[in-house]
Parts: sequence; structure tokens; C-alpha cells
Amino acid sequence: MFKFISLFLLISSLGVAHAQPVNISYPNRPIKLINPLGTGGTAETLARTVGRALTDQLGQPVIVETKTGAAGTIGADFVAKSQPDGYTLLYGVTGTNTIAPSLYKLPYDPVKDLTPVTIAFAGPNVLLVSQGLEVNSLPDLIALAKAKPGQLSFASAGNGSMSHLNGELLKQYAGIDILHVPYKGGGAAVPDLLSGRVSMMIETSSGVMPLIRTGKVKALAVTSRQRTSQLPDVPTFQELGYPGIYSLVWGGLFAPAGTPKPVLDKISEAIQKQSKDASYREVVNNLNNEALSMTPEEFRVYVNDDMKKYGDIIKKLNLKLE
Repeated sequence: MFKFISLFLLISSLGVAHAQPVNISYPNRPIKLINPLGTGGTAETLARTVGRALTDQLGQPVIVETKTGAAGTIGADFVAKSQPDGYTLLYGVTGTNTIAPSLYKLPYDPVKDLTPVTIAFAGPNVLLVSQGLEVNSLPDLIALAKAKPGQLSFASAGNGSMSHLNGELLKQYAGIDILHVPYKGGGAAVPDLLSGRVSMMIETSSGVMPLIRTGKVKALAVTSRQRTSQLPDVPTFQELGYPGIYSLVWGGLFAPAGTPKPVLDKISEAIQKQSKDASYREVVNNLNNEALSMTPEEFRVYVNDDMKKYGDIIKKLNLKLE
């Protein structure tokens, strides 16, 4: 009888031990951070910045590895199929994690196979017009577009790009008819914007700040809820009566589905602590972004909201890319 009870207690204790939270000695070895976008751009710089932040806070090396292709989905797929132990993370961005799922047939489920951990950075998009266009404000631009339906145009980085979808938001909420002109990347559109061949463009602040600061284009509005410190004199669309034209270009961390919650929380808390560091914030601001953080739960809601917003636009436009 006592042997049976002892055996039962041993088995029960093993079951309880198995159910205990993961050992938070994590991390005890290097972490791999996958950058799914190209090398040499702002995205890679920000990925390396967040990698250094994790190294500082977690005390283990974070190795940034670039796996590019298919609008970032090759790198995302690699992480989605990795072990859910917190040692392989994805530096995800708006395009890869909230726009691509509606445009491409993916080899992974972006909702079921990847777990949002925390946002790390964000910056607004900016509505730019050429210097030759005789408008100096958003109301001026909308009035001109309504007076000349179909005669003004907006450039984008390509069909289904964030700049394309933001242009469609502008058309929808302002009630204007403007022509979409897609390019192969935002940089390719700049010469035509400067020459006035295209009338306007809504592009990431980090990508166009030099053009604004040198006076080569006019910035009429930003897509954030509040004005950005980089462009304090430029109003938001919300201020101007268009709250529906809201978007941020963000970067954040994702883990394979099934990663233990204590690990997710530890990573999120590390970014939260780092985001309060003045020198870190300055580095991020110099990249025309703002240092942010969220809990895994908050970030999941944020990502899902973005996915729905962009998915609705893509569905309305009947866009599908191979």
C-alpha cells in the first residue's frame, strides 16, 4: 500500500514539475535574429540596432542573419519553421507581416505560425508633393484634385506596397480621383516626383527625410496620430480631418508559435527597458524612428488590426501578386 502511495506521489510530482513554467535561465546561449529584408538599408540597420539592444539587456550575443526574398517572406518562413525556444527570432516589419499575407500565397500561416513579441520602432509615412505643384497644404491638394479629377497622380514603390495602399487610403477618405503610378521601389519614383512628372507620394519618413530637409519636396501631412519630432511643423491627417488615413512603418520581433510565454515576456521586457534609455532613443531618432515597446498581447492586437486594414484595401483592389 505504502509503495503504491509513494509511486503515485512520485508520478504526481513529476506531472506537476512538468507543468511548471519554463526555466527562466533563458537565454543561456546566443540568439539568432533573422532580417528578412535586404542588406544596407534602414531595415537592416534597425534590425542590428534591436539586436544590440537585446544583447545589452539579456547578456547573450544576438547574431543578425539576413535571409531575403519574396518580400521578406522567405526569412519569415524560416522563423515560422524554427524551434519555438526563443533562440530564433524574426525582425518583422509592416510589409512582411501585415501586407504580404494578403498579397501572396505563403508557405506558412502568419497568424498561427508566428507569435508577435513586441514592437521595437515606428515612424510615420509622409505625404509629399513636388515643388512645382502649386499647393502648400492638404486642403489645397484635395481642392486641386477635385477640380482636376484624374489629372493628378501618386507614385508608389510598386503594386501592393505600403505607399500604394496609403495612396488608396487618401483617395478613399478624401474622395478624390488620382492616378496610381507604380515604380520598382520608392527610390525609383523620386526623380519623377522631383521633376513633377508625378504629383505626389506617401512614403516612409526615414526614406525621404533628406528630400524634405533640403527643400526638394513639400511635406503636407504625416500618417501618425501625433506629430513627429522629426517634422514638428507638419500636421497629421487626423488634425486635418482625416483620421482614417493612419499608418505607421514599424519594426518588431516575432517568434515561432509555441514559444513559452515567459520567454516572450522576457524579450518584450528587455525592449521595454532599452526603449527608455536616452542614448538608445537618440540612435533610433537619428534613423527617423521612435523607440517603442509593447507586451506580446498588445502587439498581437496591433498586428491583427494592421493586417485587417491592409487586407481590406487589397481585397477591394483585387490585388494578388505571385
